[in-house]
Amino acid sequence: MAKVKTRKVAAKRFKVTGTGKLVHRVQGARHLRRKKGKRQQRRQDRQVELKKAMVKHVKAYLRKS
Repeated sequence: MAKVKTRKVAAKRFKVTGTGKLVHRVQGARHLRRKKGKRQQRRQDRQVELKKAMVKHVKAYLRKS
């Protein structure tokens, strides 16, 4: 059987925490920050947990063997 490879696209965008949760960066945080409020900018600086519906798909991309 062929070796299962990690999808590098997913590996760069998602991170598995110590407790097994998947986190990612918030969209829209890279540029055009001048017109966004400070509160929104602070919220976008942190990583957030991935939605439940997407966890199964992303974990499949991240698996290695």
